[in-house]
Amino acid sequence: MALLNFRQLAPKAVLAGSLLTAFAMAAAAKPAPEPRLKSSSVLIIDQSDSSILYSRNSDVAAPIASITKLMTALVVLDARQPLDEPIGITESELDLPKLNFSRLSVGTVLTRGEMMHLALMASENRAAHALGANYPGGLTAFVRAMNAKAAELGMHNAHFADPTGLSSENVASPEDLSKLVIAASKNAVIREYSTDKSYTVRVRRHLVEFRNTDNLVANPTWNIIVQKTGYIAEAGKCLVMEAVIQDRNVVIVLLDSLGKYTRVADAKRVKSWMESLSTERVRVSMR
Repeated sequence: MALLNFRQLAPKAVLAGSLLTAFAMAAAAKPAPEPRLKSSSVLIIDQSDSSILYSRNSDVAAPIASITKLMTALVVLDARQPLDEPIGITESELDLPKLNFSRLSVGTVLTRGEMMHLALMASENRAAHALGANYPGGLTAFVRAMNAKAAELGMHNAHFADPTGLSSENVASPEDLSKLVIAASKNAVIREYSTDKSYTVRVRRHLVEFRNTDNLVANPTWNIIVQKTGYIAEAGKCLVMEAVIQDRNVVIVLLDSLGKYTRVADAKRVKSWMESLSTERVRVSMR
């Protein structure tokens, strides 16, 4: 029987090992399928390393509707205005950029914190307007402070014209809004109010319950840190959030989603996509 020549086999073994390693690296580096999202503009960011996971028209400014209310809350909180101070709904809250329904009738008095709670959770336009109207210097000073805050956050394509988002002049890009979401997520008040499922306040003699405009906050499979929905005709359906997905803090910006349920469906598609990516990584590591 011929003796094995290990000097001849060794290079072959090394070559085989190198090929296996190369195949594993190629499998790991294989481009992942993109999520099939229906929103016109999208940005998905992994907060752990600020990496962009997916982007579509992320640098294009567009109307943002009630996503504006995250900035409204930041400006009020930056001014350290007392959240327990009573403020009222006045005739000025009827003079909004667009006709809109509200259960906060003129003469309703709530605390500033309650107004903010309703603005963030239920997207209450009169509540958001009252927050701006009761800012030192009134609405003009408030809008100026909104734009100053945008500049401070590096929201270079953003512009704000009112505290509700009903004005189509409130514009920002997904890149801008990712910065707004991250700033909002650092504030405990905004985190709590924006993710509350429901909230009841006294409107004159009656208790009135408001519900979150984002039904994902009530979904036990989601861990949402901060969120805000938005809609006007010029903006389409919008949704921004920071959520924990596969143990990663992920910022999701979805603008101009067609259809009543598309923004929520897109958020679910993002979650499923990230879960599938995580599963694929596990498979590659086990090869």
